[in-house]
Amino acid sequence: MFKPVAALLTVAAVALPLAACSSSDGESGDDPIVIYSNSTSDGRGEWLTDQASEAGFNIEFVDLGGGDVQDRLVAEKANPIADVVFGLNNVYFENIKAEDVLESYTPSWSDKVEAGLGDDDTYWPIVREPIMLVYNDAAFTEADAPKDWSDLWEQDRFHDRYEVASGLGGATTQMVIAGILSRYLDENGDLGVSDEGWKAIEAYYKNGQKSVKGTDLYARMQSGEIDAGQMWLAGKASREKEYGIKTSAVHPSTGVPMATQHVAKVAGSDNPKVEEFIDWFGSADVQASWSREFFTAPVNEDALADADQTAVEETDSFTAQDIDWQIVAENLSAWVEKIELQYL
Repeated sequence: MFKPVAALLTVAAVALPLAACSSSDGESGDDPIVIYSNSTSDGRGEWLTDQASEAGFNIEFVDLGGGDVQDRLVAEKANPIADVVFGLNNVYFENIKAEDVLESYTPSWSDKVEAGLGDDDTYWPIVREPIMLVYNDAAFTEADAPKDWSDLWEQDRFHDRYEVASGLGGATTQMVIAGILSRYLDENGDLGVSDEGWKAIEAYYKNGQKSVKGTDLYARMQSGEIDAGQMWLAGKASREKEYGIKTSAVHPSTGVPMATQHVAKVAGSDNPKVEEFIDWFGSADVQASWSREFFTAPVNEDALADADQTAVEETDSFTAQDIDWQIVAENLSAWVEKIELQYL
């Protein structure tokens, strides 16, 4: 079945292809494997396209925020465009699984990953990623830096000196929201959250500076406009090199949201190379190379020995926050809507 990806991307302005391969990149005449992902920035898409081409795969990306990938897949489930989705965390995968967007497939490397990190049926884990609050080392000493997210809105000296996301479609942003609101769960509260929790979120957005479209958090910290904001581990490493500043990550006593990225086959895909691609992408060799290139902690146990050891050690240095992901999955969309309407 031919998939009019180019036409889709032209019409849908929110879908930005990071890399598109011609048919000469794979076997002649092959339809491309269309991949939806929120994890192709910082050169990932280009690198994976090159590596996949060398392995005989013709791939095309649609790059969106995690929430936007989820919504697109659900909207298209009657006539799917994507063949593969990767990079999303458990919350998104549980939501799209419930919408019958995914097809069962057991990768060849399934016995090399910890059972239960995915659903052991349709979506399978590839990378662990702590979601962090980072700050510019030039702005604070370790003693006077924030020790937790709550310090940002509870202590006047941090007011207007940290960035909050102006849009809530991204996976990192939604994990920050989940991490904050999970501290205040109350079955009798509005959307399962206590009044205290909603006051905390209100204060968080009220006392921060909204992100600026097209301007990276690290560019703003470099210029001294702000001092802190949200980041994931691999993003911290790449941006420190790009902007020439040193940052530190906060280790709250309650832990941090630990996102596990996954890969899955989209139901309705008829591309004959999809399963082979998933086997290749999650393999020890590819995941170890991905780790060394992009500072990630793979979950494939056979990839760990050749992975970036600093990335693995830094990931392990964080305590995973105790979050009821089922409750988050059930409420996250409503939480995001409330925040957009009332606090943004």
